Amino acid sequence: MPEITAALVKDLREKTGAGMMDCKKALTENNGVLEDAVDWLRKKGLAAAAKRSGRVAAEGLIGVASASGVAAMVEVNAETDFVARNDQFQAFVEAVAKLALDVGDDVEAIKAAQYPDSAITVADHLTQLVATIGENITIRRAKRMSVPDGVVATYVHQALRPGLGKIGVLVALKGAGELEVLTTLGRQVGMHVAAARPMSLDIAGVDPAALEREKAILIDQAQQSGRPANIIEKMVEGRIRKFYEEVVLLEQVWVHDGESRVKAVVDKAGVSLLGFERFLLGEGVDKPQGPDFATEVKNTAGG
Repeated sequence: MPEITAALVKDLREKTGAGMMDCKKALTENNGVLEDAVDWLRKKGLAAAAKRSGRVAAEGLIGVASASGVAAMVEVNAETDFVARNDQFQAFVEAVAKLALDVGDDVEAIKAAQYPDSAITVADHLTQLVATIGENITIRRAKRMSVPDGVVATYVHQALRPGLGKIGVLVALKGAGELEVLTTLGRQVGMHVAAARPMSLDIAGVDPAALEREKAILIDQAQQSGRPANIIEKMVEGRIRKFYEEVVLLEQVWVHDGESRVKAVVDKAGVSLLGFERFLLGEGVDKPQGPDFATEVKNTAGG
């Protein structure tokens, strides 16, 4: 059998865009014959999947799954919103979310795990799914939270079906009440988090860099008033308190009544909030801006 050199693997990768290990396997299976290896990859759907891997995927679904004292959330992206309504895609997101309950929130570990009711990995199943659906699909991120003596409540906004939607929230909490009561309150907090988009659980958890940026802006604005330094200091202190009320979960106004503070609500219930996570589909993904409608019409008409 001919030697499978690095140069040969490189040539195959350039021809197909497939991964290095897939290219090496293809060459091994085909005695180092490049064109046969290309055909082998195409038959496996690996070449087609790889060609799509560079396309921006910012649509898709957030999936959540939960068990006793633990919950997990994943974001799986596709190129178009149409795919989010595909049964195969939805089943994949559900399966990945459930796997994260045991595997954890390391995406590479999830991809390396065995896909349920199969002999292949999640990564291999994903490759097959890309080839079948015809769009780039990626597991973007995951989060797992657990509370041994409490609950991790979940909330999904704009759910297409239970556990699948565009915004997902996990809320970890504990208290002396019954688990059902904790879960109900946790879901209400999840709805609040989905709407209010807090940055941190408490003041101590605010990102120092974000706080310094805010202070710099507020100081500059206050100085433009031309007031004395001691007055400016008080102005900035007041505005920082307002900033906390906007971005800190426990300091925010409870969206369900529009007047109570979140910390007052949970204190009254005898509950402690331990943490939260909010996933918004496609958040932070650079989406390419296509031509405007007039340009599209012109291009279609051959103008």
